[in-house]
Amino acid sequence: MTFHQKWLKNATLSVAVLSAAVTLGCSQQAPSSIQVADKKSEKQNLIFVLADDMGYGDLSVNGQQSFTTPNLDQMANDGIRFTDFYAGSSVCAPSRSVLMTGQHQGHTRIRANLMNIKEAPGFKSEHLQPEDITIGDIFQQAGYTTGVIGKWGLGELNDSGHPNEQGFDYFYGYLNHIHAHNHFPDHLYRNKERVELKNEVIPSGCGYCYKFGFEGQITPLDKRVEYADDLIREESLQFIERNKDKPFFLMVSLVSPHANNEANDVDWAHGLEIPSYGKYANKDWPDTMKGYAAMIDHIDTTVGLLIDKVKSAGIEDKTIVMFSADNGPHQEAGGDPYFFKSSGQFRGMKRDLYEGGIRMPTLAWGGPVAKGVVSDHIGYFGDFMATASEMTGVALPADRDSVSFLPTLLGQDEAQKDHEYIYWEFYAHGSSQAVRMGQYKAVRLPMWTGPIEIYDLEKDPSETTNIAAQHPELVAKFAQIMTDNNEITESWQPDTKGTSPDRLRQQGKGFQP
Repeated sequence: MTFHQKWLKNATLSVAVLSAAVTLGCSQQAPSSIQVADKKSEKQNLIFVLADDMGYGDLSVNGQQSFTTPNLDQMANDGIRFTDFYAGSSVCAPSRSVLMTGQHQGHTRIRANLMNIKEAPGFKSEHLQPEDITIGDIFQQAGYTTGVIGKWGLGELNDSGHPNEQGFDYFYGYLNHIHAHNHFPDHLYRNKERVELKNEVIPSGCGYCYKFGFEGQITPLDKRVEYADDLIREESLQFIERNKDKPFFLMVSLVSPHANNEANDVDWAHGLEIPSYGKYANKDWPDTMKGYAAMIDHIDTTVGLLIDKVKSAGIEDKTIVMFSADNGPHQEAGGDPYFFKSSGQFRGMKRDLYEGGIRMPTLAWGGPVAKGVVSDHIGYFGDFMATASEMTGVALPADRDSVSFLPTLLGQDEAQKDHEYIYWEFYAHGSSQAVRMGQYKAVRLPMWTGPIEIYDLEKDPSETTNIAAQHPELVAKFAQIMTDNNEITESWQPDTKGTSPDRLRQQGKGFQP
């Protein structure tokens, strides 16, 4: 037993005995309100597919018209499409930390992407610690086999943040954010063993990569042999095959359509790296946007193959598949989130706490999931913790900012609890805070001291009209929520000198990460 497992045992994270067998839908929260017919002796598998830097508007079912996503569309039509589901943050690491811990960004351990900082005041090296309880721990405690395949970003090879130390039996992929920029790396990791690949990389000359403790890399065009998302796909399919006869939780963490930012350092490549532009090769688009569309197509194909695998393995009735993205679309290494209207009707992009930066394309399918539903339930990544708890019967830790959305997945809306509000904060690029409370959304730039903007999302989903002046009582309430939910820590101090992507766009200036 590892130290982490001993800590969990001593902390009394125990399986609640709710019936003779752990049943999907029977929980300590509502022991009689959620039931699944004919599933009373089965644990439901969960596969969660996470895209990296993909906008709400990048799905055809969400209005995309420049390219198509047939497998994701079919998943939406046969299951649930969420219209108001949010990421944990507007950049990778804190969004994933919220997902893993069930704590919003004011409470979760990792609150920015910068992790191995040597010289940046206000940001200290942070990775998940032994005492951190993750959704992997929840499923593992319930007897599930757990795996994360793809990008991790919450710890390194020899620290307590490694996925094998955080509730995951199996890991394959990238540990470091900068490493994950390159879609044709020279190595990945399987658990704690380095796996050499056939690609040959060269240093990029990246000027900021030292902050992450990894040298920036790019792969010459003639040295690109193995595409990371191909490998992640194949590993995921093999994981399902190996574990089809026992309960499992699998997170498939793709690295598309994130850009390789280090491609900015050379004049012979761009950051939207893909083996082929495929059906978009002859489009009258910039090569970067051909690459972006091809990446979305690759994601769509992966989701289709995963669902096909679930069906062929005979586990369709006991496997829930979900899809989302970790934050909004990027404007990096040649990317342009406005070219395809990747944020849809929403304002902002990656690094903004406006809707375009955090409202995610989110779908669920399979097993007992309701069919043909469009849900306006307001949820976010932090809710996966309570949902995992209710699925498995493992007690939810008390200090979580998490509401189970299992009733919504099962089509039992009458049993669904709602958030009073959902809170976000962001420490870089000028810093910001945001709150969603029912139909209203508040945004404050910079943190703590900036004026609070308020938008009525029912009437103004694009956040064009600030109604704060007409609602001083809401301003006061939102200000108090922002104060109450910001847990000040020495590790993370807000940057008040930078400027958000949305503000730069308003000023007619380009954004640089």
